[in-house]
Amino acid sequence: MPDLALLAALVGGLVILALAGDFLVNGAMDAARRLGISPLVAGILIVGFGTSAPEMVVSFDAASSGQPGLAIGNIVGSNIANVWLVLAAPAMLFPITASQFGLRRSFWFMLAVTAGWIAWTTYHPLTPLFGLALLGILLLYSFMMLWWTSSALRKGVDVGLEEGDELKTFTMVASLLVGIVGLPLGAHLIVEGGTGIARTYNVPEEIIGLTLLAIGTSLPELGAGLAAAMRKRGDVIIGNVIGSNIFNLAGAGAIISLFGPTDLAPTFPQFDHWIMAAAAITLGLFVIPRNKITRLAALAMGLTYCVYIYGLVNGWNILGGVESLLGGN
Repeated sequence: MPDLALLAALVGGLVILALAGDFLVNGAMDAARRLGISPLVAGILIVGFGTSAPEMVVSFDAASSGQPGLAIGNIVGSNIANVWLVLAAPAMLFPITASQFGLRRSFWFMLAVTAGWIAWTTYHPLTPLFGLALLGILLLYSFMMLWWTSSALRKGVDVGLEEGDELKTFTMVASLLVGIVGLPLGAHLIVEGGTGIARTYNVPEEIIGLTLLAIGTSLPELGAGLAAAMRKRGDVIIGNVIGSNIFNLAGAGAIISLFGPTDLAPTFPQFDHWIMAAAAITLGLFVIPRNKITRLAALAMGLTYCVYIYGLVNGWNILGGVESLLGGN
């Protein structure tokens, strides 16, 4: 039987994750009303940054400990999970409309950062200069998002601002802090409890790392996404995914690069980076034509992610399979 402490950690982590996600979304929406920014921008800059905290902490810890491969795998795996798991799960509860102000622009930026990461790492190692460039891009994007919204408001464009009772300043700040601190704490407890239980049943370390730990760092995004789904805030859900993916590559990726030069393992440019690109393109299938993310589409994304995880666990290598077929001919 699993240790009761491990079960308590697992259940407690789930409870903390749910409550922290609700606090963060509630605080972010109030901050958006006060600052005069759209819920989408709040989802990208506030919720997206808050839920990316675990990736940044893991990246710094791994890179400073001489384990950059662990950090890179965490970033790439999280960006894949953000689309095919974090976006799919809330869409199972209610269809998400991908038509908010500034959404296409933000998606194109996310796609550009993803393409730039893949292009650079295919031919070059991660270097401090590349890291500084990523940080500069991240700061520029954050500023531009606020400027675009402010400019649109001056022109009378509907950016999705909503009326509502403002929280007291202390309550708003406390909600944001509880959410930002509680989400990674809940995720940590879930990972620790789940990993311990898996070891109790002699699950191999490789499977634990590629499944529980990879998904674990995406749990804050999932918690915030489900909390937003309960409030029917599709703009916050999509903003959370786009913002988290940008912060993962341009923020956590910059942290790893500053400890460089760092060469990537062959599996990233040969396989995992292209899966990350496929996940980003999947999001574009809804954002560019402004299609609704239906329950059927969410189910398809969830199944795709399951296939990907199954492939990781079973040592699936598409390139190896293709080479084998070509060799056989």
